[in-house]
Amino acid sequence: MKKIEAIVRPFRLNEVKEALLNAGVSGITVTEVKAFGRQKGRTELYRGAGYLVDFVPKVKMEVVATDSILEGAVEAILKAAYTGRMGDGEIYISSIERAMHIRTGETESDAACQLIEPRLCAVKRAR
Repeated sequence: MKKIEAIVRPFRLNEVKEALLNAGVSGITVTEVKAFGRQKGRTELYRGAGYLVDFVPKVKMEVVATDSILEGAVEAILKAAYTGRMGDGEIYISSIERAMHIRTGETESDAACQLIEPRLCAVKRAR
């Protein structure tokens, strides 16, 4: 299992969400964040005076995916978040060692399976 963290522009959130759902992802966690990078902020006007806003509003999306849908999910984010301008965002991928449901106490593959690919779990259990 892998965790995908994507930092994208807020107005691209719905497009990225739809693309991830179409790629087979069944759950997404979204957090509003502020970021500073190569984009270097932007200048805003307030009461006729300009001032620099260092941190730019972004959205951080977190997705846990099995190895089978990982590449499709990453590709979906890349295509849906792309505008071609500086500040489109980043994608980070890391390994998940363990997953657990708090309510049921299910661990490892059972918990992750139900979170990520319930249809495949049903097929695996039927065999």
